[in-house]
Amino acid sequence: MIAEFAVNNKIYSTTKVSSFIADYRRELRIRVDIRRKEKIEKAMEFAKRMKKVQEKVVVVLRKMQKNEVTSR
Repeated sequence: MIAEFAVNNKIYSTTKVSSFIADYRRELRIRVDIRRKEKIEKAMEFAKRMKKVQEKVVVVLRKMQKNEVTSR
């Protein structure tokens, strides 16, 4: 669904409009209720998970750098 949205919302250089506008003669709209608490909680969970992933990546990269320096 996200890929379809991206394709339909992309403005093409030849037509200067998105394919959605060309097909339906109106802009593509997203209906999102930002007041829903569950979506905010899920976003916060995602942010926490991504932070943990980034921290792990930093640890692994530093470890690899140390191994490269000692192997020379």
